[in-house]
Amino acid sequence: MNKYIEFFKADRFAANAGVELLEVKPGYAKARMLVTPEHMNAGGVCQGGALFTLADLAFAAVANSHDQLTLSINANITFLRSAKEGYVYAEAVEVFNHHRIPFIEVRLTDEAGALISIMTSSGYRKSSSV
Repeated sequence: MNKYIEFFKADRFAANAGVELLEVKPGYAKARMLVTPEHMNAGGVCQGGALFTLADLAFAAVANSHDQLTLSINANITFLRSAKEGYVYAEAVEVFNHHRIPFIEVRLTDEAGALISIMTSSGYRKSSSV
């Protein structure tokens, strides 16, 4: 099992939301979440906070994929279309690998590959390892 997938199993909030990491390698991560009725908001679509949680875990996996503890310092998410029940996937790519402030883009798609949202985020790399 991948060291980073094991490490992020300790993220209980994301795990309780149903987020699971599928792949982590330096500069890249893929995660998914099965959207269920419990994820729905009053409007009948997936709650934005649930989607943010999926994107945030994918960000964290990429940001920490160089074995240096990295925490988010900002994030911006744009919702392009709603998500319904079924799997939503997050693919995160490190756009800029700075030794202290990496910049990462996360794209969320549905099972058909339709783009749901884009999150951009940067982090701060601490001196300790993962």
